[in-house]
Amino acid sequence: MDNDLVQRARWGDLAGQNWAGLVRLSFEVDEGPGTGESDATGTTEAKAAFRPMTGRDIRSRDEQEKDNRSFVESRGGRYVFTYEEPDTSAWKRKRVRLPNGEIGYRVIRPVFEGALEDLKRGTAPNGERLDGLIVYDIDRLTRDNRHLEDAIEVVENFKRPIIDITGTLDLLTDNGRTVARIVTATANKQSADTARRVTRKHRALQQAGIPTGGVRPFGWKEDKRTLNPEEAEWLRKIVHWLLEGKPISAIIRKLNDAGVTTSTGRKWSHPGLKAVVRNPRLCGYRSRQVIDIDPVTGTENKRVEIVLDAEGKPVIGQWESVVSVEEWEAVTEMLGPNPEPGLGHNTRKYLLRGTLRCDRDGCGAPLRVRKAEKSRNKPEGYFYYTCPSSGSVPSGCGGTKIGGPETDKAVSMMVIAKHQEETAKRQAEPEPMTWDKEEELTRVNEDIGDLKQARKARIITAETYFTQLAELEAEKRRLRNERNRILRSKHTAERAPVDLAKTWNDLLLSEQRAYVEDLLLAVLVAPAVGRGRPVRERLTPMWRPKGEQAEASSQDGSE
Repeated sequence: MDNDLVQRARWGDLAGQNWAGLVRLSFEVDEGPGTGESDATGTTEAKAAFRPMTGRDIRSRDEQEKDNRSFVESRGGRYVFTYEEPDTSAWKRKRVRLPNGEIGYRVIRPVFEGALEDLKRGTAPNGERLDGLIVYDIDRLTRDNRHLEDAIEVVENFKRPIIDITGTLDLLTDNGRTVARIVTATANKQSADTARRVTRKHRALQQAGIPTGGVRPFGWKEDKRTLNPEEAEWLRKIVHWLLEGKPISAIIRKLNDAGVTTSTGRKWSHPGLKAVVRNPRLCGYRSRQVIDIDPVTGTENKRVEIVLDAEGKPVIGQWESVVSVEEWEAVTEMLGPNPEPGLGHNTRKYLLRGTLRCDRDGCGAPLRVRKAEKSRNKPEGYFYYTCPSSGSVPSGCGGTKIGGPETDKAVSMMVIAKHQEETAKRQAEPEPMTWDKEEELTRVNEDIGDLKQARKARIITAETYFTQLAELEAEKRRLRNERNRILRSKHTAERAPVDLAKTWNDLLLSEQRAYVEDLLLAVLVAPAVGRGRPVRERLTPMWRPKGEQAEASSQDGSE
């Protein structure tokens, strides 16, 4: 039968044949209301610009299937299966990695591609024999010429007919295939023209500072213009806490403990809170989301940028702001515009895990936590900081052990005293309120960009690339941490200094760790010598140089 399937389909004779239908609900460009403004929910222009058009210009899923079935059965065939493509665009391309490793853009339609493969094999997903594929019209089949050629290949080379009901699709003859190519190219152009109009419309809305579709942003009412007083006050607190150096994990704990939820009623998370704080909407600027492609890895990096007017000035949004531009810029500089690689929020359960190191000659291994055995009759939850043995990873000498609670208390007293000392110095000798290394940071960023381009062009080896990248990234972090320290000093100068001695026991563990890592590089723990030696005498603090202070806490706060 295979040899005459195409010829019989041309005559309208489907007797004895098994057919499947492809039902696609359009997900093409919609010129209705959309959004060009980024928000914490991930809503973007693209998502708003492409939406189902069912009920306006195409037949519904049930209608398409009914028409397909009726057409096949009226000509003597059996309708055995329906391929469904809900909310699928036959035109919009997505970024993919090609078989040769390069990055390309393709229309992604796994159901359509699966249907063609089934048709080649002659077997439907339900096990029935499959002789042909029917669609309502050519628009339901494809608007992409590459996919059209795949369909033509099935008809020409595998002798499996693909037809439509309306008569606009004819892949069964040479002339019909030529017309189909023209019709598909025209449909593709129509989609591109509509997309261009939608893009122009969203740009006009952006330039006017008009808030558009998407989920209600936290801090504003449903009109996206008027402040929600309670949520706006929480936003101000969040910004001030970050400027004071409070880690983001502690802020999330405070929000969740207070029962404060996102605008969608969910608990706060690190990505969600950072997206809210980084959004220029807080200070009244209109923004949009931009996707950059890394030239080396090919990965997508999303970022939010401020919309600029014709004169290059930020567009002011038509809504009430929450914080000043200066405060928003400061907190954004401290967090960084995007996540830094390798920095995660602190999930450790012990205050000094990662800070204590063995002071025995030739060791220097970081101490681990080990709970006390019941035979030692210690209080519930008592633990030790111990040097790992030589056979473990990381390797240590195994000869140093110190009581955990006593060490935590001793180091806490050191940190409190050091913090008060540094606070007194800052009050007596205020930090400079300007930073004159912006050009140096700009050059480092340019060097990183040049390095990536060189690697993409295969001018340098992977080893050279990653070695130089690590050095440049380290220099970038150093400069940013220096700038963040000055910004923090500037925005906390007018506030009363924190009395750490009074507030220490009320802080969350993550907040206490932020102070420890802000001030200390490490604490060396000497082996015990004799009984009764005070814990304090075994500890040697290695204080972080003044220029590096705030680095650890800013990192913990940024991720």
